[in-house]
Amino acid sequence: MTGKERREQLLDVSRALFAEKGFEATSIEEIAHRASVSKPVVYEHFGGKEGIYAVVVDREMRRLMDMIVDALDGGSHPRELLERAACALLDYIEGSTDGFRILVRDSPVASASGTFSSLLNDIASQVEHILGLHFAERGYDRRLAALYAQALVGMVALTGQWWLEARKPKKDEVAAHLVNLAWNGLSAMDHKPKLRIRS
Repeated sequence: MTGKERREQLLDVSRALFAEKGFEATSIEEIAHRASVSKPVVYEHFGGKEGIYAVVVDREMRRLMDMIVDALDGGSHPRELLERAACALLDYIEGSTDGFRILVRDSPVASASGTFSSLLNDIASQVEHILGLHFAERGYDRRLAALYAQALVGMVALTGQWWLEARKPKKDEVAAHLVNLAWNGLSAMDHKPKLRIRS
């Protein structure tokens, strides 16, 4: 096996273990054992568990972010963009279940720029820009686009976490219900909403 092939093998083994057990419960010994190598080989390639974990997380974050960005670049109508974003996240969860499990776990080695919440904030920033344009066109306060972007991204992300385990209903049906709630809510928004219980 070449050095590059060995590195990829170690990443694949580690990814599966981190998804199955989490960062804390996974050891270098177990990674080495599953890869049929000695511990020094793992240290040689990554310097330790934190190093290999950082590479795994970085790859998953890039994969998910690329899918979301591609989805948001592919349409122009706000409803279509919402559908594309919801489908992209659910496609990622379905196609990269281990990766999503790793991203949504809390980890002591993830930096502020490497956590799932920071990834969601990056996605929300892109959604905020898109919403801001449509808010301005429709007479809504553009400054509130950030709030609505966080709400939409949070709704999709939390539903995705739930669907990771439930897997029912089917993926497209989940996406359709998310879009139904979000789109019908957005299309009937008040310009100046007020709480009824505090009026």
